[in-house]
Amino acid sequence: MIRLSVEVSSQALQDYLARLRQGTTNMRPVMDSIGMELESRISARFETETDPTGHPWEVWAPWTRENYPEDGNGRLLDRYGDMLASLTHSADATSVRVGFGDPKAAFHEWGTWKMPRRGMLFADPDTGQLGAQDEAAVLDILGIWLEDLMR
Repeated sequence: MIRLSVEVSSQALQDYLARLRQGTTNMRPVMDSIGMELESRISARFETETDPTGHPWEVWAPWTRENYPEDGNGRLLDRYGDMLASLTHSADATSVRVGFGDPKAAFHEWGTWKMPRRGMLFADPDTGQLGAQDEAAVLDILGIWLEDLMR
């Protein structure tokens, strides 16, 4: 799996996490819920062919289109399904990791001098910033867990 370390830069997320930590000793189920949600959202990007900000992925370069294997799936980032199949998450009591086992994912997440960025994980991979909708989904999950604690 590509290992990326991301610090939570959103004050809202930090506040929710701090409140949750005060009310529970086991954060693993919370982190697992976040991982499942993000994994689902990232998987959906392969269908919509959009990045976490909602912008469409760049289309193939002419060379790529001309040399695409006949037995491929015919979709961006989904030649044989290997990259998407390698998407996974793991959670523990303090964190969640979401990423790809396929190392080619890093080239697509950041782009290269020959290939445009086709973001899957982050709105900005250099800062680890989630897309606004992804962050809202994480906040919703944390809010649900907080509500459950207050009952």
